[in-house]
Amino acid sequence: MASSVAANVPLAWRRPVKQRSRLLRRTGPPHSRVPFAHPSEQEFARFLDYYRIRWVYEPTSFPIAWDAERVSEMFTPDFYLPETDLYIELTTMRQALVTPKNRKLRLLRELYPDVNVKLLYQKDYQQLLAQAGYGTLDSVHHLRKQDIREILISPTELETRVRALGRKISRDYRGQAVVLVGMLKGVTFFIADLARQISIPIAIDYLALARYGPAQPGARVKVVRDIDIDIAGRNVILVEDIVNTGLTLDYVVNLLRERGPASLEVATLLDRPNRRLAEVPLKYVGFQIPNDYVVGYGLDYRELYRNLPFICVLKPDVYRGLEPPRLGLVEDPAG
Repeated sequence: MASSVAANVPLAWRRPVKQRSRLLRRTGPPHSRVPFAHPSEQEFARFLDYYRIRWVYEPTSFPIAWDAERVSEMFTPDFYLPETDLYIELTTMRQALVTPKNRKLRLLRELYPDVNVKLLYQKDYQQLLAQAGYGTLDSVHHLRKQDIREILISPTELETRVRALGRKISRDYRGQAVVLVGMLKGVTFFIADLARQISIPIAIDYLALARYGPAQPGARVKVVRDIDIDIAGRNVILVEDIVNTGLTLDYVVNLLRERGPASLEVATLLDRPNRRLAEVPLKYVGFQIPNDYVVGYGLDYRELYRNLPFICVLKPDVYRGLEPPRLGLVEDPAG
């Protein structure tokens, strides 16, 4: 029956209608800027904002029924998620609501086969997170939503920015080869994803440092794993996970420069410029972040949370619940 509906409706009639922006204000959290028709919609928008999933409220209406040539019925999905090209229509378990919404969705899918639309129950929210790259939070070191103070960078934002950095490096070194030198351990995820986005010939090597004492000028730094590649006369990009004071990075840049590379640049996923004690040139920067302690995507707290697919700030209670660190030589976190 649905197929006969589509066959009888000319393509010229099937023109989605873009709606005007619903923004009431341009400041504050996104979920506070829009006049939602129902509290469940604002709750869902707050959920999306928390996980840094971009959304637009009721941006498009789709004609789904006609009286002669006049549109007699429109269907306007509640949300559009541009990062996954997905329209969302919210619903509850009440059959009186589910039945008419299912009818509208069937018509929309038949009339507009290229439109990706989903009827979403609250129990399906976790499935939506998995589609956005989060997976199941409590499966990673038993991390719960209530343990997270704030998500700073989502999986999609990481993927998009790393792809852009890879393309820029490929353009800057077109026709040449590059050696990527990663600073262990936190850089592991970043350098792997970055390398996959670079289209010129590359080699990869790793350097590991440790230091005694706090990150202050004159602190004792030791190379515990040196690179194997001879970088003399070669283009080198030193890849960091995060740059804080710049003291350790300044030491490494000078160390590598003494080995005679043709060029030496620095790429970092994260930068905290407000904590800088030593000026170091950063050519490729993923994100500037505040001074909060962050974990995820290779960054850890006492070796935990490296494999989170996003970067977040944990609540202080989470740190207090972990055992104290061992004294002695430690991996340098200062950058």
